[in-house]
Amino acid sequence: MVTGDGRSMYLIDGRRVMVSDLLEAGLLKAGTKLRFERKRIGDTFDATVTTAGRIRLEPDGEEFRSPSRAAMVAAGMRAVDGWRAWVVVDEKRLLDSVRQEFLDRTVSTAGRQVGDQRVHERLRQARARADQGDPERITVRELLKLWGVTDRGDQVGRIEAGLANHGLVTSPGFRAVTLDTVVTLTTPPEEPEEPAATEVLPATEDDEGGGDLDVRLTVGNLKSLEGLAFVGPNSSLEEAITTMLLNDFSQLAVLSGPRNPRGAVTWRSIAQAMHRKPGAGLADAIVHAEVVAYDRDLFDVLPALQQREFVLVTDESRAVKGIVTTADVARRYGEMATPFFQLGELDQTLRWILRCALDLATVQPLCGRSIDSFDHLAFGDYQRILENKAVWDRLGWPLDRAAFITRLNEIRHIRNSVMHFHPDAISEDTVEKLRHFTTLLHRYRTPA
Repeated sequence: MVTGDGRSMYLIDGRRVMVSDLLEAGLLKAGTKLRFERKRIGDTFDATVTTAGRIRLEPDGEEFRSPSRAAMVAAGMRAVDGWRAWVVVDEKRLLDSVRQEFLDRTVSTAGRQVGDQRVHERLRQARARADQGDPERITVRELLKLWGVTDRGDQVGRIEAGLANHGLVTSPGFRAVTLDTVVTLTTPPEEPEEPAATEVLPATEDDEGGGDLDVRLTVGNLKSLEGLAFVGPNSSLEEAITTMLLNDFSQLAVLSGPRNPRGAVTWRSIAQAMHRKPGAGLADAIVHAEVVAYDRDLFDVLPALQQREFVLVTDESRAVKGIVTTADVARRYGEMATPFFQLGELDQTLRWILRCALDLATVQPLCGRSIDSFDHLAFGDYQRILENKAVWDRLGWPLDRAAFITRLNEIRHIRNSVMHFHPDAISEDTVEKLRHFTTLLHRYRTPA
């Protein structure tokens, strides 16, 4: 959709639709009456759209930008999708339907890029399937590809906005699981059941506070929640041992059912049981197993991991679907630490080379900013300095300058990605790229 001066009214691929967008597009008017009915308990709540595009609750007059926040406050609920709760009274249709009309108009009339149109149509199809009770299942990796990205970096907010604008959520939440976990594209429950005291509800759309800061590593980020091997409490100890040997397990879950964990057996508990009681059975070797939700912060779970060496992990339905061990934690932190150390070595080596070959007076004009020490150089400075032909010639390297600078620019982008924390380890190809560049620098670190 475009205004009279040709300005795009709405950047569809970047933020959540707001009620004010619908007002500006002429799809709602100031004074429009909204109603939220909780038919299950017989409560009805009324509101009005203001000239500023806010939702004013009646009769108390409290105003909100977010339909979800307005519905939550009106009904005293902890979580609700306000777009699917509020009905436009005169038109007898959900506010969500008005939002979908807005999105369709915007994509078709604002000259959006092909990528925007493709994502919009893809999400429309996913929403239609969710409404028909046949929600689409997709890996997180495939979901990210819709937006042309390979990891959950700076584009996470953009992806969440796109899903939210089409009334979709992923189950489980795509932030808190591995890239290869299969998630369901579905709609939030209209009236979620009251959660257990220990359950953390997923964040609902809420523009009032600008959204939650969600920079964390979760238990589910470490390991897939699919394919958990287990034995039942009436299984034999020999079956448990055989399962562990066949799969090289150190621990094995014991479940009566997906939501009824009975504990676990470990090599240590098996040895202790057989030492205490010749002819011990499975029940003699079962030890307590801590059970945590997939979206729990890993830092919160580390004490239990340190004590038990493993935890059982439940999915969004509270079914036990995985097991995370101290070895998984060590592996992930190793994956995350490796590029930091490699980039640090690259930084120190480049600085050493330039300090040996050049003086500060030569370097300062090339950086484009005030530099009073070689220790203050950054990767962008290295690139600007080495792009200079006179500097390159002084190094005397038998290398192609353009190819070297291209790779250095790639390294700079890798560095920026690594320093902006997100839960996905960088690829092995990227690690190798850093390693090869370091080897090259070491070979030529002494100027000719």
